Amino acid sequence: MIRNHIQMWEECLRIIKDNLSPDQFKSWFEPVTSLDFSEGNLRLMVPSSFFSEYIEEKYRDLLGKVINRVYGPGTKLFYCYNQVNNEPATKITVRSENPSNAIKPNLPPANPAITAVNTNFDSQLNPRYNFENYCGSMSNKVALSIGEAIGNDPKCKTFNPLFIIGPSGVGKTHLMHAIGIRLKENNPEMRVLYVTSRLFESQFTTAAHNGDINNFINFYQSIDCLIIDDIQDLIGKERTQNTFFHIFNHLQLNGKQIIISSDCPQSQMKGMSERMLTRFKWGMTVRLERPDYELRREVLKMKAQTEGVLLSDEVLDFIASNITDSIRELEGTMVTIVGYAAILGEDITIELVRSVMQNSYTVKQKQVNFEMIAEEVSNYYGIDPEDIFTKSRKREISDARQMVMYLAKKHAKMPLAAIGTKLARTHATVLYACKNIEDRLPHEKQLKDDVTKIESKIFA
Repeated sequence: MIRNHIQMWEECLRIIKDNLSPDQFKSWFEPVTSLDFSEGNLRLMVPSSFFSEYIEEKYRDLLGKVINRVYGPGTKLFYCYNQVNNEPATKITVRSENPSNAIKPNLPPANPAITAVNTNFDSQLNPRYNFENYCGSMSNKVALSIGEAIGNDPKCKTFNPLFIIGPSGVGKTHLMHAIGIRLKENNPEMRVLYVTSRLFESQFTTAAHNGDINNFINFYQSIDCLIIDDIQDLIGKERTQNTFFHIFNHLQLNGKQIIISSDCPQSQMKGMSERMLTRFKWGMTVRLERPDYELRREVLKMKAQTEGVLLSDEVLDFIASNITDSIRELEGTMVTIVGYAAILGEDITIELVRSVMQNSYTVKQKQVNFEMIAEEVSNYYGIDPEDIFTKSRKREISDARQMVMYLAKKHAKMPLAAIGTKLARTHATVLYACKNIEDRLPHEKQLKDDVTKIESKIFA
């Protein structure tokens, strides 16, 4: 009996169902369907990229064994999903091993001499961390500009070494990978290497134990651009610091680019040798601040686009106002919310978001009042705050007054009558102003930009 691809996938589902709990099967495999199977290639349709990554991470071994049994050894698996829900034109396909490699990239071997003789030099750069998906704002403008300058022109040594400071989760690692990827895009033969300080120390320890220090140093001195993350992890490691000092000097003297990150400034690195600290200050030091409101919104919008979901302004405002310290937390929160929505089969509403976030975060209560809104609107439009409370019908004052009404209703949660009382206007006038802005927002880009910029000031 000849079976079609749907019947074959149904057989896979029966086997998988026998090996998982009912909840696991219902959540992660019941929504998956077969698109086709031809020439040894199986294409499965999943609800989102989150599904494919989760299945790859948690169930890849089980799925691989089942597919080999039903479809035969050597079958290649591809996941398909729509980047935007219910929009087939946005469908993309990824091969099975790609998501898992992105989640858990292979590290360099303990003995770097092995890599040194490998013609296929592995830079250990994560392609997901590039400039195209690195969001910018005033909180990271300087660091981003310098990073792009280095990536676009490897001959530019004005910022060498580049020392990036910032607390955990603000985008240091993403920026470093993005620089390395841009360098490789412009110069494919360039030897660019990303390595964490802990891995560097582990490699050094292994090389010392094996009597292979010379090969270790020779390998690192052959790098054109060395990117070393979390240099503070070498504090107190005197022998490792001494070796890194010689590597640093060689690369610097030979015009090679060095990029270093740390979660604390050089002045706070007690336990790091003075000569090493001096060299850290030779080039350019930049600080990545905690993300401001504008950056937090942009990160959320980009993450939502990547996951193929649409978020309302209300949802964006709520998340951006409550997750304030870390870009990593923002991205993790979005993954969690998308996962809950997919499992429950619900749209991402403010109620769902509030429920999910209360499990992990202390949701902040907005302390926005009418006076704060009136002040920020006046500053933005460059008018005297007192003019908003007058009877003036000048266009710029009237527009500002309507913006105050709209934002007071949205963020201060004030009743229309209370807003009217503040401005000596009727309930009907406030209602008209709010509806007027709500109706115009989807169609007027400038108005939408105005609202976003004023809100970023309010919640900064």
